[in-house]
Amino acid sequence: MAIKFLHDFFGKEERKYKLLSVEKLNLLYNLITTLFIIVLFGSLNDPQKMLTDRFFILLLTFVPIYIYTRYPSPATRFLRMAGQLSLLSYWYPDTFEFNRIFTNLDHLFAQFDLSLFGCQPALVFDQVLSSFWVREAFNLGYFAYYPMIATIVFYYFFARNNEVERCTFILIGSFYIFYLIYMFLPVAGPQFYFPVIDPSLVAAGPYPEIYNYFDLHPEISIAQAGEGGLFTHLVGMAQASGERPTAAFPSSHIGISTVIMLLALRAKKGLALTLAPFYVLLCCATVYIKAHYLVDAFAGVITGVLFYTLTAWIFDRYMAEKSA
Repeated sequence: MAIKFLHDFFGKEERKYKLLSVEKLNLLYNLITTLFIIVLFGSLNDPQKMLTDRFFILLLTFVPIYIYTRYPSPATRFLRMAGQLSLLSYWYPDTFEFNRIFTNLDHLFAQFDLSLFGCQPALVFDQVLSSFWVREAFNLGYFAYYPMIATIVFYYFFARNNEVERCTFILIGSFYIFYLIYMFLPVAGPQFYFPVIDPSLVAAGPYPEIYNYFDLHPEISIAQAGEGGLFTHLVGMAQASGERPTAAFPSSHIGISTVIMLLALRAKKGLALTLAPFYVLLCCATVYIKAHYLVDAFAGVITGVLFYTLTAWIFDRYMAEKSA
């Protein structure tokens, strides 16, 4: 069985020179953000580097395509899709390079939470549920974000191969829509905003404007209160290495996880049931660890459903026109 799997996975398949839909999506996003850089050139901190990065991303996009044309196989085709997913690790912090030039809006979203819920949920949640094991459970859910992405992509590739391109298109397309929003909606989230305002104002306001504070202080430290275990430390390490004061509203963690759950429901109910506990923990964790305001979390669920519907419709229409 294992030998047959390896033979099929690395065995040659009919060569296809055309760009995959996810590769076209990457080229389009690269072009759109390049145009943004040109328009905002005088306001950005390091537009030359951003343009250089995009040039190298353009080159890197064609490396796996070249490998595939030399040795077409399921393995090298998977490499092409995996390469597009890996680029998301660059595109996320890149959003901060755009929104850091705009006036921060955290004071408005903190006030939204207070007005809607009568308290600051990101503050109260951690205080009410402060035990070691609760903290670990929520951080496990938050840490499960990337394994959930990998799980759904691998499942589609090996169990529903005829739909794997659709799956990756929906995932990456949803990510790009979130990123386009983040570029021009500068909300950093409680973990960044609360430490820089007067501590006496955190619980009940009034919440002051901090204008372009994060443009000058992007290095602000983020840490969870209380002692944590393995998953608390893993989440802390991940945040320290890749987090930026950006991308709070709407929550892409919840939005993309919602997209994953919809993809899982389409693929197999058992898969969706397996992922469901991690999804629930992740949704709670985004507010618990103060990465998001509660309004961000609700918006994440709504936009996740909307972006799934939109990207699925675009892909299905694209494939219908392609086969016509």
